[in-house]
Amino acid sequence: MINVTLPDGSKREYADGASPLDVAESISKSLAKKALAAKVNGQMWDLARPLEGDSTVAIVTDKDPDGLELIRHDAAHVLAQAVQALYPDAQVTIGPVIDDGFYYDFARKTPFSTDDFEKIEAKMREIVDADFPIVREVWEKDAAIAEFKRIGEEYKAQIIDDIIPPGEAITLYRQGDWFDLCRGPHLPSTGKLPKAFKLMKMAGAYWRGDSKNEMLQRMYGTAWANEKDLKEHLHRLEEAEKRDHRKLGRQLDLFHMQEEGRGMVFWHEKGLTLWRVIEAYVRRRLEASGYVEVRTPQVLDRTFWEKSGHWDKYRENMFVCETAEEETLSLKPMNCPGHVQIFKFGQKSYRDLPLRMAEFGACHRYEPSGALHGLMRVRAFTQDDAHIFCREDQIEEETANFIKLASSIHADFGLERDHISLGTRPEQRAGSEEFWDKAEAQMLNAARAAGVEPVIADGDGAFYAPKLDFQLKDAIGRSWTCGTIQLDYVLPERLGAEYIAEDGQKHRPVMLHRAILGSLERFIGVLIENYAGAFPMWLAPVQVVVAAISDAAADYAEEAAAELRKAGLRVEVDKRNETINYKVREHSLQKVPVIAVVGAREAEERKLALRRLGSNGQQIITLDEALVSLADEALPPDLKRAR
Repeated sequence: MINVTLPDGSKREYADGASPLDVAESISKSLAKKALAAKVNGQMWDLARPLEGDSTVAIVTDKDPDGLELIRHDAAHVLAQAVQALYPDAQVTIGPVIDDGFYYDFARKTPFSTDDFEKIEAKMREIVDADFPIVREVWEKDAAIAEFKRIGEEYKAQIIDDIIPPGEAITLYRQGDWFDLCRGPHLPSTGKLPKAFKLMKMAGAYWRGDSKNEMLQRMYGTAWANEKDLKEHLHRLEEAEKRDHRKLGRQLDLFHMQEEGRGMVFWHEKGLTLWRVIEAYVRRRLEASGYVEVRTPQVLDRTFWEKSGHWDKYRENMFVCETAEEETLSLKPMNCPGHVQIFKFGQKSYRDLPLRMAEFGACHRYEPSGALHGLMRVRAFTQDDAHIFCREDQIEEETANFIKLASSIHADFGLERDHISLGTRPEQRAGSEEFWDKAEAQMLNAARAAGVEPVIADGDGAFYAPKLDFQLKDAIGRSWTCGTIQLDYVLPERLGAEYIAEDGQKHRPVMLHRAILGSLERFIGVLIENYAGAFPMWLAPVQVVVAAISDAAADYAEEAAAELRKAGLRVEVDKRNETINYKVREHSLQKVPVIAVVGAREAEERKLALRRLGSNGQQIITLDEALVSLADEALPPDLKRAR
C-alpha cells in the first residue's frame, strides 16, 4: 500500500500503482474532472503516472500557476502537431513556455507568414476536439535517436545525442500518431487544452542561439485557462501598444534615441521638464527625511574598481577607457563605492549614524544592443540612488522607514503597489548560513514593522545579502519593479569603512543600498505608459495652453499666460492663424491638461474658457479665479500636503 499526504496534512492509503488521478477521484468527482496534473513530492507529475511509493500529492487545476504553465506547454505541442499535419516538410526543434505564452522553432525551407496563422489555429482546434490521449513513453536513447532519424527529425535526434548521457532512458509523449521528445508532464489528453490560444507573431532564431548555425522560424503564441483571460490579455496588449513610451516620446516631443548613441537618451525640452519636476519632488522628499545629497566622479581608476570587487564580477558590463598616460579608467556602473569614499573622509562616530547619503548619480553599463528597449533598458541612466550607513541595531528601523517613504512616493505618482518581495539567499553567495539566517530575518522583521508581509522570492537576493523589491502595478495591470533596498555587510569591509563606536573601538558600518524610482529613465518610461502620456497636472511638461481665437485676443492671451506663469504654472501661448477647433485638437493630441481659450469677450471681461483634456465641455472663470484654482491643482502632492 502507498501512503499519500494531502495539502491539508491529512493522510490516505492507496493500492500500489495508484496514480494522482486515483487520488483526485477519491476526494471528489468534480476535482478529478478539473484535474490537469499533480505535484508529487514537490514535482510536477502526469495525472495517470503511477506514484512511486509514499508521497505528498497536490492536485493541479487551471486555477493554479502550475496549471497555466502546463496549458501553455501543451499548446506548444499542439501547435507543433498542427504545423506538421499541415506542412509535413517542417521539422520541429524546441518549444518552451515563456511569459504569457509559448513558442516553437521550426526548420523549413519555405517561410511561414502570419497569413498562415488562421489555418494553423483551425488545425489546433481540430486536435483539441479529437481529444487524443497524451501518453508518456520511456525509450532507450539509441532507439529514440534512430526513430527520430527515421521520420526525418534530425534536430530532435541531435538534441537527444547531445544532452542525454549514454545508456540513460528518455521520455517521449504521444498524442494520436504524433509524438515529441519531452520531459513532461502533460495534460491527460488534448481535449483538456482550453481553446483560449492565439498565434501572435513570427521571428527568426538561430539553432542553439548560435549565429553560425541554421536560421529557424520561431512561431509565438499565447494561451490561457479560458476565453475571458485570453480576451483580457489581448486587450492589455492593445492598450500597451497605444501606451508604448517610445511612440509617445516622439509624439509628445519628450525624447528621442538614435543609432550613434545606442542606449543613450536625447532629452528634449518637454522631456527634461518632466525629469526636473520628478527630480525636484524626490529631492524635497529626501531632504525632509534626513538625507544629505552628494556627487561622485563619473570616471575612476581601474584599481578602485578592483578593490571594490566590481572589476572581477562586473567587468563585462563596464565602459573602459585608456589615457595617453596609460591609465585604465572606467565609467562608473554604480554609485555605491563612491559613497563609501565620502563616508571614509574624516572620522565618523556612532553619533553620526545613521548617515543617509543620496545622489542622482549618472551611471553607464554595457548592455548588448539586442537587449536595449527605449527608456526601459539603456546604457546610460541616472539613479535616484542613496546609501544608508548605520549600525546593525539600526537596520530594521531604517529599512521600515524606507518602506514607508518609498510607498508614499510611489502612491504620489499614482502607481499601485502590488507587493514587496523578499529576495533570499542565491545559489552563488558570500557569507555563512548563520549570516544569511540573520540577514533574512532582519529584512523580514523590517518589512513587518512597516506593516508589510513580503512575498518570498527564493534565491533572488544579491550575492552579498537579501533584498526587498517593490512590485508596482500600472493602469493596465502590468507589474514593474520600482524601488529596492539591499542589505550589505560586504562592501564596507572591502573598502575599509569604519566608525568609532561607543566602546571607543573601530567598527564596520552596515550599508543599505536603496532606490525608490530605480533609474529616472526607466521610471519616466513607466509613467508615460501608465498615463498614456496624459500626465496629472503636477507632472505635465506643459500644464496650460492659452489659445487665442483671433488677433484681437492675442495681447490678452500673452497677459493671461504671464500671470499664470507668475502663479507657478508651465504655460504656452498659441496665437497662430488657425481655427480654435484645430488648436484644441492639436493640443489635446499633445495631452495638455488645460486649454484656456480666449476671444474678444474673454479679453474684455478678463476671463478664461477652460477646456480640460478628455472633456467636451468648458468652464468660464475669471483670470483671478484661474490663478488660484489652477495653481492649486498644479501643486505637487508633497507641497499640497504641506500647505
